[in-house]
Amino acid sequence: MARTAGKSKTHKAISKRVKVTGTGKMLRRKQGKRHLLLNKNRKRKRNLGKAALVSEADLPRFRKNLPFSH
Repeated sequence: MARTAGKSKTHKAISKRVKVTGTGKMLRRKQGKRHLLLNKNRKRKRNLGKAALVSEADLPRFRKNLPFSH
């Protein structure tokens, strides 16, 4: 019986949390803006609302889970 490689599939949880830019970088949301917002100042909450880039160290793991995105 012939052995075949596994079919690569998109990890749906990561695909819903990450946006791939035109240059191949990945954007993610920042953590910390769900609750306990009263003791965070306005500037901190405003900056938590902006998207952040996925770090270079994590990109290989993200790309492995999103095989059709790049």
